[in-house]
Amino acid sequence: MAASPSFRSAAAAGVLLAMVVAAVCLPGAAAQLCEDYYDDTCPDAYDIVKQVLMDAHQSDTRIFASLIRLHFHDCFVQSEKESPPNNGSARGFPVVDAVKAALEDSCPGVVSCADILAIAAEISVELSGGPSWGVLLGRLDGKTSDFNGSLDLPAPTDNLAVLQQKFSNLSLNDVDLVALSGGHTFGRVQCQFVTDRLYNFSGTNMPDPTLDSSYRAFLSQRCPRNGAPASLNDLDPTTPDTFDKNYYTNIEVNRGFLNSDQELKSSPQAQGTTAPIVDQFAGSQDAFFASFAQSMINMGNIRPVTDPSQGEVRTNCRRVNGS
Repeated sequence: MAASPSFRSAAAAGVLLAMVVAAVCLPGAAAQLCEDYYDDTCPDAYDIVKQVLMDAHQSDTRIFASLIRLHFHDCFVQSEKESPPNNGSARGFPVVDAVKAALEDSCPGVVSCADILAIAAEISVELSGGPSWGVLLGRLDGKTSDFNGSLDLPAPTDNLAVLQQKFSNLSLNDVDLVALSGGHTFGRVQCQFVTDRLYNFSGTNMPDPTLDSSYRAFLSQRCPRNGAPASLNDLDPTTPDTFDKNYYTNIEVNRGFLNSDQELKSSPQAQGTTAPIVDQFAGSQDAFFASFAQSMINMGNIRPVTDPSQGEVRTNCRRVNGS
């Protein structure tokens, strides 16, 4: 049985993604990632993942944004669940467990948890109105995790120079930075990540001057100075559950929720680097979708584990086999 057609589709914008994929893609052998990795060993993998996600979304509208965030964290630093940037923030693990259980019933010991996150991220974006892309597969699950590695994840308070350096360290460029930041076009975020911008920006006891005044007033009602730090807000107040270009149109008018979002447009260093990319994506959803799809592929290629001597297919995504 062939893989689902959408499993191999290009970006919704109709732009052909120019990717050079190694001809050798054999399960159990160290090789580059490829789209047809599970065609023979688990041909229904994509459809199985999609069904579990659709079922989960009926009771949790946030799940799609949560799953793409898990994939981002897994690719960026292969981080430990309990490390500071993840603990109490990263979510969606029970859905990953449900996907893994369904796949183990259909094709036991075949699909890695890392590939589950890659497939789930693509499906989550597509079902939210965003682009589709050919997911490159063949990752193994690492036998170790890096507790401190997650400290290198882009942080909500990072300025543009720090963001650019963190992406450059992983051979990702400014287009990747701006496009992948567009993942904030859906999902929720806690008040604690905006209170400094509202009340004490850079230790000034004043609000962030780049924050639109009416948006600041709205956020101040949602996140009062002594309010609950874990209260949730829409990252994109216009279309909070839809994957579209409104993240960029918000930034254009100083309505980026996180400092790291607004820095892409408002930082003095953004002129001539990231700001023109923000402008392009704000003006063209097709351009954003095409770049986002390519950048997701680029991110998925950050040091994937493919050597069986260094990785495995976990039977339980929460622990290394045998532990």
